[in-house]
Amino acid sequence: MSIEEITERVYHLGNAWEQFKQVNDDRLNEIEKKGHADPLYMEHLSTLNQQLEQNKRRVDHLETVWRRPELGVSGEYGQKSAYDSDYRKAFTSYLRKGMESGLGEMQSKALSVGSDPDGGYLVTEAMSDTVARTIYESSPIRQLASVETISTDALDVIEDTGESAASWTTETGAISDTTTPQIGKHSISVHEMYAQPKATQKLVDDASINIEQWIAQKVAEKFARLEATGFISGSGSGQPKGILSYTAGTSWGQIEQINSGSDGAVTSDSLIKLYYALKEEHARSATFLMNRSVLQSVRLLKEATTNQYLWQPGLAAGAPDTLLGIPVMQAADMPVAATNSLSVAVGDFRRAYLVVDRVGLRILRDPFTEKPFIKFYTTRRVGGEVVNYQAIKLLKLAV
Repeated sequence: MSIEEITERVYHLGNAWEQFKQVNDDRLNEIEKKGHADPLYMEHLSTLNQQLEQNKRRVDHLETVWRRPELGVSGEYGQKSAYDSDYRKAFTSYLRKGMESGLGEMQSKALSVGSDPDGGYLVTEAMSDTVARTIYESSPIRQLASVETISTDALDVIEDTGESAASWTTETGAISDTTTPQIGKHSISVHEMYAQPKATQKLVDDASINIEQWIAQKVAEKFARLEATGFISGSGSGQPKGILSYTAGTSWGQIEQINSGSDGAVTSDSLIKLYYALKEEHARSATFLMNRSVLQSVRLLKEATTNQYLWQPGLAAGAPDTLLGIPVMQAADMPVAATNSLSVAVGDFRRAYLVVDRVGLRILRDPFTEKPFIKFYTTRRVGGEVVNYQAIKLLKLAV
């Protein structure tokens, strides 16, 4: 992996964008002259949209791989201690044969907090890192939000539901009381997610198969998908509370929804209005979030006064795509464009949303309930909620 490969992909991305703009400009010119455009323009734009998506995915993938830490001599990320090696041997023996070999004692000694009473064993550090990395790379909210790791079942968050006031005075002027913010406490609970891949004993016994890696690959993608959905649309009951699950409004505990002014469609004016609904302190670190199909339609939009395209690709290594000069990310779980859908979000997600992880990923080996298969019941605990309601705004596709 080299910077030259990334540069080459960025070049192809730039070429695809220039072609897209030229075709769309021709379409708009024809509409202006004739009142309509040849349908072939939209077919061509759809093809170019696909090329943009493919090139962008390749650039993102290359940059992700390029930034990963180098492999250690043991074939894992970073150097491992002798204890890590012993624990891994014992853990692998448990996965393959069910032999615990003092694994519980080793785990208890390693933990700096109380052990989990629910059964199973903590996975090795390398396996945990693999799962965590996959989830991070697949979850847009996790990449943008704040993340806290805890050893209990909930995190207490202090809520400041108002602002203190100040006023000018003179040497002899009368002083009156100013408003005082109301401070409360709110708990964000972690919720258990699980995956249960199964394999035959023959596959588990096969020495050529890295059983840790096999399980990690099976569970990581499932956890990532489930978690990403929870952060967007989760109900908050037995799962994280997603950004779309809050009541519309401007009071504490509500998220403001801005109407697009067009039924089921995103307009350039509505995106500008949405962005400027944010306070300056949040706008400085804002990111747009939307579904891939919505983003494709947004690429067609221009700013009315300057005639410039609102969306621009990131054509430098590490540079994000932008919308109105603001970074934009795709989230598969954001709604597609439809009447009254909340298809676009913008906000300072690091201030707006808090992801809470319970330390540890656990596996319980089950060779009994579905013979001849061995099931690996794998659990992880995570929660998430909006903690600053003013730092995020939603676009509602309605008049």
